[in-house]
Amino acid sequence: MVNKERKTNETDIKLSLELYGTGKANIDTGVPFLDHMLDQIARHGLMDLSISCKGDTEIDDHHTVEDIGITLGQAFSEAVGDKRGLTRYGHAYVPLDEALSRVVLDLSGRPGLDFGVKFTRDRVGSFDLDLIREFFQGFVNHSLVTLHIDNLKGINSHHQAETVFKAFGRALRMASTPDVRQSDVIPSTKGSL
Repeated sequence: MVNKERKTNETDIKLSLELYGTGKANIDTGVPFLDHMLDQIARHGLMDLSISCKGDTEIDDHHTVEDIGITLGQAFSEAVGDKRGLTRYGHAYVPLDEALSRVVLDLSGRPGLDFGVKFTRDRVGSFDLDLIREFFQGFVNHSLVTLHIDNLKGINSHHQAETVFKAFGRALRMASTPDVRQSDVIPSTKGSL
């Protein structure tokens, strides 16, 4: 279990991550749509995730969303450690009705985000969909993961977003799964990631 706290003038976050959990989520960020998306990561990644956040949402949701991405990235980085014995790469395609997204990632030690999502609307309810990219940017910057996200099709923006988060959870699960054939090997020709 990894526990992280992040306190700034804009947010106060407490996060717990059990990478090899059962998919339990206890999420209260003050941003209901984000809570729903984070729940998808936990459930489809089979990780136990607890997040509470008090943020300056009276201004907007930006600081809360980005800082949770940062904090989750830090926790994930700590949870995978030197990545010895892990699969390293992960990918997933996830459909939801008319929407289909693909997420491919590498526990590379190099932060990189390629975000190919064109939402059909700007918002789901009051949630600004531009903030999804900010969440993932915060995550990759602090987890040191290379992450490619593509929404391949979709009409409903909620469905587009949900397929992205579900696929992200499944790809994280695949990449962080122990590789029984290389249980004591760091999966890199360099000898470190």
